[in-house]
Amino acid sequence: MTDVDAPPHPFDSAVELSPARRGSTSAKYANMVGPFGGITAATLVRAVEQHPDRLGDPLAVTVNFLAPLTDGEFEITARAVRTNRSNQHWLLELTQDGTVTTTATAVFGARRDTWSDTEASMPAVAPPEEVAVQKFPEFIAWAHNYEMRFVRGATPSEGAEEQPESTSTLWVRDTPPRPLDYPALTALCDVFAPRVFLRRGRVVPASTVSLTVYFHADAGELGAVGEDFVLGTARGHRYVGGHFDQSAQLWSREGVLLATTHQLVYFKD
Repeated sequence: MTDVDAPPHPFDSAVELSPARRGSTSAKYANMVGPFGGITAATLVRAVEQHPDRLGDPLAVTVNFLAPLTDGEFEITARAVRTNRSNQHWLLELTQDGTVTTTATAVFGARRDTWSDTEASMPAVAPPEEVAVQKFPEFIAWAHNYEMRFVRGATPSEGAEEQPESTSTLWVRDTPPRPLDYPALTALCDVFAPRVFLRRGRVVPASTVSLTVYFHADAGELGAVGEDFVLGTARGHRYVGGHFDQSAQLWSREGVLLATTHQLVYFKD
């Protein structure tokens, strides 16, 4: 079978949209309730990328999960609210059967050559080839689309104890390997389990309410990553009133900060 005849990568099938921006949920990216939030966010980024009015590349996206998607078709509306010389602001809605389940705002724009620096520091860790692969239960379908190698803070298994802090650091990439692009980077920003799992030492009911991604890498830096691993590190902040927030950074093997992300999570315990 030639590359031309090969079936599309599962990720590309999951985020595929018709010219009218209609898509369908993918069983391969199912979560315990509805689809993996990262694949929904990635599909919204893809919707803007494919829009004929789109300017430049994604700079930021905020996705608000109003209700779980059910298995089946959905439709995305995307509207450019304002276009400036250097950036463009979008409003998006994802609907099923006339009901809005997800809303989003996105900022796209043209990147310019300017002074640059990175204040954040990439964690010092062993290379991915020296770290074991984490296995996940069959019912967490979406996780089987990623090769995750945890340096610290793996998702707790049965019998785990409560932890005083929630940092996870891992090498991760799509499986089968796939060249990194903006939708895939968006999804990678949501591979971190709710931090409350580590703090409590067990899985508790939890779901992302709002997810924001800031894209720092340009297309050339994404191309340099190719199919290689990226290093992700995440931690929680405060847990109160049934909600908490967690933030994360994603780095290339060469130490380029590709994206930062922040999310608000509901939990019940």
